[in-house]
Order: sequence, then structure tokens, then C-alpha cells
Amino acid sequence: MASRYAWFRRAVALGMATGFAVVACSGGGGTSGRHTMVPGRSTPGSSVVSAAPSGSAAGGPAVQTVPGMPPVVDARNLYSEAGRDKLSPVVPGALVRVYVPDRRSNDVSVIDPATMRVVDRFKVGVNPQHVVPSYDLATLWVTNNAEGRTDGTLTPIDPTTARPGAPVPVDDPYNMYFTPDGQSAIVVAEQRKRLDFRDPHTMALQTALPVPDCKGINHADFSIDGRYAIFTCEFDGGLEKIDLANRRTVGHLALTGGGMPQDIRISPDGATFYVAEMMRGGLYTVDAATFRETGFIPTGRGAHGLYPSRDATRLYVANRGSDRVGGPPHGPGSISVIDFASRHVQVTWPIPGGGSPDMGNVSADGRVLWLSGRYDNVVYAIDTMSGGVTSIPVGKEPHGLAVWPEPGRYSLGHTGNMR
Repeated sequence: MASRYAWFRRAVALGMATGFAVVACSGGGGTSGRHTMVPGRSTPGSSVVSAAPSGSAAGGPAVQTVPGMPPVVDARNLYSEAGRDKLSPVVPGALVRVYVPDRRSNDVSVIDPATMRVVDRFKVGVNPQHVVPSYDLATLWVTNNAEGRTDGTLTPIDPTTARPGAPVPVDDPYNMYFTPDGQSAIVVAEQRKRLDFRDPHTMALQTALPVPDCKGINHADFSIDGRYAIFTCEFDGGLEKIDLANRRTVGHLALTGGGMPQDIRISPDGATFYVAEMMRGGLYTVDAATFRETGFIPTGRGAHGLYPSRDATRLYVANRGSDRVGGPPHGPGSISVIDFASRHVQVTWPIPGGGSPDMGNVSADGRVLWLSGRYDNVVYAIDTMSGGVTSIPVGKEPHGLAVWPEPGRYSLGHTGNMR
């Protein structure tokens, strides 16, 4: 794993290439709905200082981001810097690979996309759930949450060699994100109902935030200005809003249909959050400014993972084929393609013979959507033009796979939430 000084040199190079700036925090973004305001704890360095807003080179109003967050280049498309083949200068030495955490066999399968074959497989910790690119793009972290136990770990992978390093003991790391300023990793301790803010390199604990009203906290996405994050609460049918500057909960929204919310993704213009709901089989839409539910888009049974296309015009929805936490193999799994502009499903691609598409991401060139087939012990490589599917056998119960390298200046975590 790279040293802090090596990371600093890469960060300087990245800043020179992308024009990183320290800018002010925006106002607005009130909350409503079923809403509990709770006091939180301030953290050192969380105060906001006044500075110039981010530019918007492609037009639209400028976005005032939190201090330390890279600027929003295009206010109409916050994914603009994660476009097709737009790789950071930090990742030229990374091997092109797909990393698949096999939850029940406690290992990672490594696929070479050029040959569509598994070229390596190595043991990690107990119950690997997701492979998470680090904020600085230097490390891939496997989150081994050791479900029902106390020996959770994070396994670092060097993307230049595709080999693991020494595991780091971390309590219940089901998933992991990074604050938009890069100062903290956010370990999602799902069973503990807690968010642990940690040093993004050493994983030393900085502060812990209890979230007792969010049972099954697991997936998240961030506001366009970096001020807050919305987490899904899988086992209580709601969403939790987290003030990142002050590290406190500031609202809870009970979704009208309840159910089991899964992945969440913000629209390119930052105005809407899309929330996958497994039991109803579709996506809730939630207004980012008011924290109010605004609609529902039916997709398919077991709506689960959400991934924007490289041109940010479409949203791929992995419908896992089961409306339960578990599921049989060869279920009615499919992928729905939603047009961001109209919020309509353009097409739905079934998995031939049935399947269980779950978590993954889009290739750097945008041509392939990679998804784990969770209950079929395979990985799907899906042609984003035709919907054609190639299946690749892997270990037992593959979950949150990562495609690497991916376009973008920095990673906000999960399986590659790139900006």
C-alpha cells in the first residue's frame, strides 16, 4: 500500500491536472417529511470558511462546494469527469481487471475483461461484501464484515499488481464511502447501526456516529455540493440524512411504500435521488432540496444496484429477481435502463435462462455493465448497446464487484461512485 508521502505526490499531480480548489459551502438543502432533528457532535476542522464557488465550465449555475472538495465542473452533470475513458493521471499503472468479492467462499475472484476469464483468486477476510476504490484511487479495499462476528477486516489490493496486502482490523465494515473532501473514510457498520469515520489511509477511528433510527444502514450517495449524504435503511423502509460537516443525523424519511431500500444514486443535475426498492420492484424518487418523496418508477423484481452510463444520460438498474434478502438461482433477474431526462424505462433486458444481477459498475469505455450474479455464482458482462449477456463462473455468492480502473478524479466509495 502506498505511503502517505506517495499519496501526497499523486494528489498534487491530480490537483494540477484537474484544478482542485477549496471553496465555500452552499446554503439551502432543507429537509422535510417524517423528520427528526437530533443534536450531533462537531468535529475538529468542520467549520466552513468563505471562498469562491466552483466554476461551471459547461454552463449552468456555479456550485458552491464544501472546503476541500474538488470543484463541480458542470453543474448540469456532476458525473462529467467520470465520462468515457476519462481516466485520472493517477491510475496509468493499474491493471485492467474486475474484482469480485465472493461472500460465502471468503475470497476475491479476479477477471481479465480482455479474455473474460478468472485469472486469479485469493483469500480475504470473512464475508467479503464490496470492493471499494479509495478516494485517492491508489488502493482497492475489500470490506469483510464478518457478519455475526467481531473479526471484521479491510483487505487492501494494489491495483498495479492485482494482489492483496495485509488486512486491517475494522469493526463490521459492510460497506465503505469517503467524504467529498477526502478527509475521512465512512465505514458503514450495518449491524451496529453506526457510521465510523476513519482515517482514509490508516483506517484509524476518528469518530463514530450512531444512527439508531436507520435499521440496516448500508448504501449512500452524496449531494452535489458535498454537504450531506443520504443513506438507505434496508430494514425499516426509510432514508437517513447525514450532515457531513458536523457529522450528525439531520433527518429521517419514511418511504410511503416502505419495503427494503437498497442502492441510491443522485441524478446528474443533483436535483433528485433515485432509491432502489427491492420489495416493490422499482425506484423511489426523492427531491434533493426538500428531502421529500416525489414518485415511483417500476422496473423489475428485486430492484437493487444503480449505475449511471458513462455519458450520464441513462441509469442502469439491476433487478435481482428476488424480493427477499436471499433468493434461488435462475430467478427472473433483469436490467432496466432508465432515461434520466424523462424518468422512463427505455428497455429491460432479461438475463437469459434467469439470473440474479446484483452489484457492479460500468467499464471505462461504457460498453460493458459488469454485475455479480449473486445467487448463481457467476458474473455478468452485459453489452450496454444490445443487452447481450456473457456469464463467467466465480466463487460462492459474489456481491459488490469493482471494475478497475474507472474514469473520474476521485472515488466516493462503494463499488466506484466516481466524480
